[in-house]
Amino acid sequence: MFKALALAAALFGATAGAATAADPDPRNWDGVVAEARGQKVFFNAWGGAENINAYLQWAAGELKRRFDIELVHVKLEDTATAVATVLAEKTAGRTEGGSVDLVWINGENFAAMKDADLLLGNAWAEQLPNFALADTENKPTIRTDFTVPVEGQESPWGMAKLVFFHDSARTAAGSLPTSSAALLDWARSHPGRFTYPQPPDFIGSSFLKQVLIERVEDPAVLSKPADPATFNEVTAPLWSFLDELNPLLWRGGQAFAQNYPAMKQLLADNEVDIIFAFNPSEAQSAIAAGELPDTVRSFTFPEGTLGNTHFVAIPFNAAAKAGSMVTANFLLSPEAQARKQDPTYWGDPTVLALDKLTPEDRARFEAIDLGPATLKPDELGPALDEPHPSWMDAVEAEWTRRYGAGN
Repeated sequence: MFKALALAAALFGATAGAATAADPDPRNWDGVVAEARGQKVFFNAWGGAENINAYLQWAAGELKRRFDIELVHVKLEDTATAVATVLAEKTAGRTEGGSVDLVWINGENFAAMKDADLLLGNAWAEQLPNFALADTENKPTIRTDFTVPVEGQESPWGMAKLVFFHDSARTAAGSLPTSSAALLDWARSHPGRFTYPQPPDFIGSSFLKQVLIERVEDPAVLSKPADPATFNEVTAPLWSFLDELNPLLWRGGQAFAQNYPAMKQLLADNEVDIIFAFNPSEAQSAIAAGELPDTVRSFTFPEGTLGNTHFVAIPFNAAAKAGSMVTANFLLSPEAQARKQDPTYWGDPTVLALDKLTPEDRARFEAIDLGPATLKPDELGPALDEPHPSWMDAVEAEWTRRYGAGN
């Protein structure tokens, strides 16, 4: 997808990302709010988790009540579907009235859309009133998404960090792996009790990135675009690792979980012992929802796991740009961010700096009970930087060639 959109940018020019005179100006916020009233915002976002869907239903109710905006959740299995839609509209010359108003995005898809000039420009996101509350000082991934400068073309929505889970009633904490190398040793001793979702599923690809970062000779090379001339050499340790790991997986590596919810069900059904997610509160959220037993606990690798920020973005040709800006600003509000961080509703960590909030708003976060399954911030370990998006196009393709269906 990234390569296809990069080619499209060359073919169709690089003008779409710039804001036009007709676009709403967030510096005139009262004007944006007035223009947004009565608009219908088609929010393209992953729809694979009931708690996230429920959170967006709550947000839709608040947006309707406060701003007379109708938020429609277009449920996606893969964000690339929305990206492809916007690209197809640009190719067809549909520069206004697009079908995608707002999209939940990060990393590879953001880089692809930015490269193909499919995003609203003019740094609109940093001009939202609530952006002033974002923790840009301590969360640098708010302004750099998978090494790509954000430049105000997407609004931060939540933080993510790779964390592992186990059922403490079945697996002793002292036996848990502390690195990818230790995970391989653990799998040798516990064959069939671990798996990961099949790439290009986001969580499955994140696992590949974690292993690649840990095992590559020089991790700094991953911050630059992948070079086909050196790709095989750089990624050789990853394939060596997977060649050993995959036969030790659930079902002998002949089948993979479709996504994180499917992997979570395997833990609940006692088919595997260790799973992982890109949310430190995911285990507690699953316990609250009755999806996992209350004996599930979290752990991470002391030397660090993958971390990033996820965002919402407005396509260049969105039909409801003002409504999308108001929606993005609401999702960035202390009220919406605190509810999102509460594992009762979602458990997604905030992008806000608590010391920038009023005492009343700070109290919203201080009142949240993260629960015993959630690691404290100082227990999460270092955050490892995401590789440049171009690496994963090539890694996913090579993974499919080596281990995909029929191999």
